[in-house]
This record gives sequence, structure tokens and C-alpha cells, in this order.
Amino acid sequence: MELDPPRTLDVRRYLEGALALQRAGADAITLADNSLGQVRVSNMAVASLLKQAGVEPLVHVTCRDRNLIGQQSHLMGLHVLGIHHVLLVTGDPSRFGDLPGATSVYDVSSIELTKMVKRLNQGIAFSGQPMKHPSRFVVGTSFNPHVANFEKAIDRLRRKLDAGADFVMTQPVFDMRMFERIARAAEPFGVPVFAGVMPLTSARNARFLHHEVPGIRIPDEILGRMEAASPEAAAEEGLSIAETLLDEAMRCFNGIYLVTPFLRYDLTVRLVQFVRARADAPLAPRAAEA
Repeated sequence: MELDPPRTLDVRRYLEGALALQRAGADAITLADNSLGQVRVSNMAVASLLKQAGVEPLVHVTCRDRNLIGQQSHLMGLHVLGIHHVLLVTGDPSRFGDLPGATSVYDVSSIELTKMVKRLNQGIAFSGQPMKHPSRFVVGTSFNPHVANFEKAIDRLRRKLDAGADFVMTQPVFDMRMFERIARAAEPFGVPVFAGVMPLTSARNARFLHHEVPGIRIPDEILGRMEAASPEAAAEEGLSIAETLLDEAMRCFNGIYLVTPFLRYDLTVRLVQFVRARADAPLAPRAAEA
């Protein structure tokens, strides 16, 4: 479950949402690292609060915001807090965010950072010097299938896995055909893949994601369904679309990555419950296999 840290200093509703998602059956809460370059409460701080509340955090670490000094310090801080699951990402450029004058650091790529974090696990610092105690990070990487050259994206994913990534989380997918395509391409890698699904909340939300958010593409059919829904019924229509996508995703993958929009955890609580109910029931065969 992704539940992004809040943009205000009041974290009460956030923690209520995280606990509600855990009660519904979520295994871990992932926390983006100032996604789209928008300033939020430090995901390290929020992850620590989750850990204290008994919720397992999975922290995103972007290459955008910290130089190598700050990056290793940040990772060491996560480790001493008992936070060992991380997702290493390049990060959206600062120009997309609410501080467009801010610089984007990018000392290294996500591939290079993956190699460096795996070396921390071997007891070797970013500087190449030995560390007294090795880290124990489980390292995830992201995959964006919505590109002009899918094979090139798979090749980049292969390089991330060769660098040492332990699992993969995809961008939210809205094209049902894409799940099987990703599964077939990733099968030779032999690593866990978590398929991203995100409920839409309105036609405006769908248009914004499609046109403005890097890595997300929404088919015309789904855009049309959201446009046709009344404002009062739009969230329910978004849930219906997400459930259809989840049925297909669960045929192809053993892991699901649900993304919560706008802290609307009431929506993703229902989707967690949907996934758990489907997981406990036998899947019907495809029509071609019946």
C-alpha cells in the first residue's frame, strides 16, 4: 500500500489511515520521497512513527534530493530506526514540484545507488572504506511500462536487477493487457513483481494523471468511463475500474501494489479487502483455458 506522507504537520489522519489499511490486510505501507517534487513531511520521520505503531514501512529513496553524503547518512538513519525495506528511484525532476527553483542533485542514477546500497550490506561505505557493521537492506526498484520502447524499459529493469535489486514495483497500470505483458517479460528474472493499481477519484483526477504525471497512461475507454460518471458516482466508478484491473493483475502476479490517492484511504481499504477476498477464493480459468 502506498500512502504518501502528509503535506502538513498534522499527521493524525495519516496514522489513522495507515492503521485502517493494516487492519484491512495490508502487509506494508510504502512512503514516497516527495513525489512529483512536492514537499511533504520526511518519509523517514513518518516511517518511524509507523514502526512505533506496529506498521511495517517501505521507504522510497530518490536520487533527486540528496548528494552522496546526505544519501548515505539518510540510509544509515533509516537502518538505526529499524527500517530495512527501501525502494530506490531516480525521482521526478524538481521542476514538476512546488519549488521549481530547487536544484535536482542526481549524484548517481537509481542503478548506481542500488549497487552502493548493496555494498552497504557487504559492509562497504559509499567511499569504498570498510564499515564496522554491515547494513541489512532489502532493495526494491521501480518499473515504468508506459514508454515508447517497452523492450528498452525491460533492458533498464534488467540492469537494475543485475545491480542487486531484490524486487520490483510497477507504476500504476490502467491497461489490462499490460499486466500479462509485464509478467511475461519479467518472468526470466525470477524476482517478485508487485503490480501497481490506483483507484481514480474523478474525471479531473484521471485527466491529470494521464496528461501530467510521468509514467502513467490511461486508456481512452477508462477516461470515457470517468467522464461519463457524475461527480457523486465518480469514486465508485474508479473503484469498479480498479477491481477489474485487480482481477487481471492477480492472475499474473503474486504481489499487488495499491496506491492511495489524496489520502483517500477509505477507497484503498476497500481494495485491500477486495484483494484479500479474491486471494482466499479459487480463481476462475481464462475463457481460452476453460
